[in-house]
Amino acid sequence: MASLGSDPMQRPLIPNRTARHLFLARHALAEAPTGPAKGQALADLIHRLGFVQVDSVNTLARAHDLILWSRRNAYKPSSLRWLNDRARGTFEHWTHDASIIPVEFFPYWRLRFQRDRARLHGRWKDWHGSAFHAELDRVLVHVADHGPVCSADFSGERAEKSTGWWDWHPSKTALEFLWRSGDLSVTRREGFRKHYDLTERVIPADARHVRPSVEETTHWACAAALDRLGFATPGELAAFWALVTPQEARGWASDGVARGDLVEVDVEMRDGHTRRSVMTPSTLDEIHALPEPPKRLRVLSPFDPALRDRARAERLFGFRYRIEIFVPAERRQYGYYVFPVMESDSLVGRIDVAAEQGRACLHVRAFWPEQGVKMGKARRAALAAELHRIARFAGCGDVTFATDWLRPTA
Repeated sequence: MASLGSDPMQRPLIPNRTARHLFLARHALAEAPTGPAKGQALADLIHRLGFVQVDSVNTLARAHDLILWSRRNAYKPSSLRWLNDRARGTFEHWTHDASIIPVEFFPYWRLRFQRDRARLHGRWKDWHGSAFHAELDRVLVHVADHGPVCSADFSGERAEKSTGWWDWHPSKTALEFLWRSGDLSVTRREGFRKHYDLTERVIPADARHVRPSVEETTHWACAAALDRLGFATPGELAAFWALVTPQEARGWASDGVARGDLVEVDVEMRDGHTRRSVMTPSTLDEIHALPEPPKRLRVLSPFDPALRDRARAERLFGFRYRIEIFVPAERRQYGYYVFPVMESDSLVGRIDVAAEQGRACLHVRAFWPEQGVKMGKARRAALAAELHRIARFAGCGDVTFATDWLRPTA
């Protein structure tokens, strides 16, 4: 990042191993995945992470469920549905992608609503013509009069012209716009389909009526992101929630360093290079007593918050990870949707595994260890133990392996 004014000779150096331990501790991966995972305990875990990304792919388990299970093996998907759909302890909206977010954070999303409304209005108006305003009004009245709706309730309609992946019927476009701009909220999902209702009927009043300023939102977004990352560049702070701009985050960090609320540090990456970041003085004190992550293997979601920023994962862990969904099969280095495997503070491989035969079995197609990782007897046993735990969570029977499942390092 651009210099905030400190002398490079005076900046503390955070060794890579220490940085990984801090990062994993802040992501609830430096502890055994034990403890309660419903009600307030589940709400506390999501609050600690900040958000949990929602994704539709379900070859093994949905992303949000696997993210939570990997931290609390007692977790059950029904607990999140209760917390979100009935207790209203969380709400669904956009960070870098669709996510489950603690409901007490809702007031800070008003800035997102305002900016999305301005950004999307002109674009969608151009695509859907001058009747766009009338369509928004019609959909709002329909929801107010008839209660929650989903896009299938308007399935008889068609878009007037092709607009690529935005080729939705007008009412689906209106539903998405009204959700992104805050007039509607997701009240529940059935299958994976969103059902929308008026925000006033979904979000509790004590969260809905708070209206922080842009400055208050910027401070909260940057401070809350830094608390969950441990250390960050201004760009990483801005990207965490995707609520504020990189320029706003840079100004916040500069002001914080000038006041002494933040310190600049050099964080060592896995390749030995350093990356200038900021952290709080209390975090700098904390790094001397970080927990040692447990030795057990964990299969993580491809959308795990610790790996969401692929470039950061590569810099910090030396783990180059891409999902090859859009790569032709003959050119794929790995399966199109593979799961990262973590052991202690390192990412040791990736696994192609899926529920098959109506979930009669959990089938391992392939496992690719990282360079230098040996798959000896103990590590194979640890991987098998993790796969049997996941099979129980995913409602599968036995774990089966392809004859050539253990692949050479790519």
